[in-house]
Amino acid sequence: MSHALFRNLTSKNPCMVRGEGIYLFDSEGKRYIDGASGSSLVCNIGHGVKEVAAVLTPQAAELAYNPFHCSHSRAYEDMAERMIRLTPQGFGKVFSVSSGSEAVENTVKFGRQYQVARGLPSKHLVISRWQSYHGNTLGALACSGYTGRRRKHTPILKDAVHIPPAFCYRCHFEKTYPGCELKCARALETAILQEGPENVSAFIAEPVVGAALGGAPAPPGYFQKIREICDTYDVLFIADEVMCGFGRTGEWFAVNHWDVVPDLMSTAKGLTSSYLPLGAVAISPAIAAHFEDHVFWGGLTYNSHPLSCAAALAAIDVIEQDDLVGNSKRMGEVMARHHAELADKHPSVGRVRNLGLFGVLELVKDRETLEPLSPFNSLNETMQQVNRALLDRGLFTMVRFNHVMTNPPLCITEEQLGEGFAIIDEVLSIADAAMG
Repeated sequence: MSHALFRNLTSKNPCMVRGEGIYLFDSEGKRYIDGASGSSLVCNIGHGVKEVAAVLTPQAAELAYNPFHCSHSRAYEDMAERMIRLTPQGFGKVFSVSSGSEAVENTVKFGRQYQVARGLPSKHLVISRWQSYHGNTLGALACSGYTGRRRKHTPILKDAVHIPPAFCYRCHFEKTYPGCELKCARALETAILQEGPENVSAFIAEPVVGAALGGAPAPPGYFQKIREICDTYDVLFIADEVMCGFGRTGEWFAVNHWDVVPDLMSTAKGLTSSYLPLGAVAISPAIAAHFEDHVFWGGLTYNSHPLSCAAALAAIDVIEQDDLVGNSKRMGEVMARHHAELADKHPSVGRVRNLGLFGVLELVKDRETLEPLSPFNSLNETMQQVNRALLDRGLFTMVRFNHVMTNPPLCITEEQLGEGFAIIDEVLSIADAAMG
């Protein structure tokens, strides 16, 4: 059963049987552009990449599973070494898990156990942001500020402290950047002082907010200020790169755009480009050093699974060999032009934004009031019609709230981008007609 907000709202959902590059093909032979890179930006290298498939059978025949509690595999060693080379300078170890939600939970666990080891047991609180999404396990949901999902589980959540997001389009403080002096970042200092620095363990944020805000990057200077505040009050900075990592934004990791180094970083999705499940935590040397001779209480059955690690290595090889990080940056510039053209042509397009190939169209009823075409946490009939029309014309993407996401695989060409945006251009007439 699929989540209602992700479900393609046709009477009969297509059954996909094959993928090739940016395209998916259903059981009736119809071709679709994958404008979402799978389910929420996982297929960074595209579909049907034979180089990845080719490594899986040999790895399974050689070593399909290893008892991680007392040994490790060559595949894991190689994956961890490669990932450390790609992460921002300052990371020393990699701990692998099975998903992005698990990666987020384990960043919090690493932070908490590290604070206790330093003789700071009262440092237990996590601060995050409203309108964020960090995963669907209870611990990750507690960090999340995506109210639509959190509300379903609030009786059993130990909630994080939340501050306003860095979202200039609908600024919580009703200010304009840069005259706002980054009040959204300074809100972290306020929250730390309110809770007591001695009680705050970590701050977690997506460099580009994905599921809840539809690809919203923080403004220039934001994460530099966050890093400064965290250092001042001895609070760990956790960057959630599950959705925006591995080339999606035109950098290996989105946090690179702000030239800061977090203490912990959660990753998944693009790590294997969905060919097998895998998540990972990148750990700074100071934190990693403690666990050289102390047990980390966070192991899982499928930690460092050899098959998944082999898939990650092969996927990273494809990203490097085909310069998909560079292509994401180049095609991001092309996407920005398509976005601007749609905004000029269609009054329902209230705001467009992208960083690399992480993009979104925000549809509105009124450009002056910014009233969304569909309320937050819901998908009204108009947006359902938009979703159906896109799918009928051969474009699969994420249509959520008032967002039409534009997040194709990183291997897309300029011509293919034009093909996808021509479909969106045609379908936006439905949204234009629903205004006012």
